[in-house]
Amino acid sequence: MKVGVLAFQGDVEEHLEILKTLGVQTIAVKRPYELEIVDGLILPGGESTTVGLLLKETGLDQAIRKRAKEGMPVWGTCMGIILMAKKLLDNPIEQPILGLMDITVRRNAFGRQRESFEEEISIPALKCEAFPSVFIRAPIVEAVGPEVETMALYQGKAVLVQEKNLMGSTFHPEIAKDSRIHQHFLNLIKERGSNN
Repeated sequence: MKVGVLAFQGDVEEHLEILKTLGVQTIAVKRPYELEIVDGLILPGGESTTVGLLLKETGLDQAIRKRAKEGMPVWGTCMGIILMAKKLLDNPIEQPILGLMDITVRRNAFGRQRESFEEEISIPALKCEAFPSVFIRAPIVEAVGPEVETMALYQGKAVLVQEKNLMGSTFHPEIAKDSRIHQHFLNLIKERGSNN
C-alpha cells in the first residue's frame, strides 16, 4: 500500500510521519503522475484558495476527480474538506474546488486563527470516546447528502464524515498525533482494494 499526501502546503510532514509509524509507504504528491501510483490520498490543512488554484494549474484537480470516481479513497482534513465539498456557503471569489463529497461546508466557522482550540470528541464509529481534535480556523459541515455518514459531531455539527471512499474532517488529527483516524483511512483503502 502506498498513500499520497498533497504537498503544496500545510501539515504534509505531520501526515507523512503518522503514516510511516503505521508502516505505510508514502509519497508527497505535487504532480498528476505521482497520483497514479498511490492507493489513497490525503488533502491536508492549508489555504484553500491557493491550493485550489494550484490543483487547477497542475491538472491535479482533474486527476483527483478521476481517481476518486474510480474508487480511490481520498481524505481531506480542514482545508481538504473545503476542497472536497460540493457546496461552500462562503465562497465569494468562487475559488476552485474538487466537488467530490455531497456536503455543504462553511469556512472559518469558529472564527479566525486566534479562536483556534483543542477539544476531545466522541467518534462512535471508531469506538472512540475522547479523540483529541485540534480546530484551526476550522470549517464546519452544515449539511450532508443521503449517502454521507456523520461519524462525529461537535456542538451539533458534523466534523467527521464519510461517503463511500471519501472522508472529510474539519479538524487536524495529524497535529494531535493520534493515529486512529489514519488507521481507519488505511482500512478503507484495504477494503476498496479488495472490492476492485
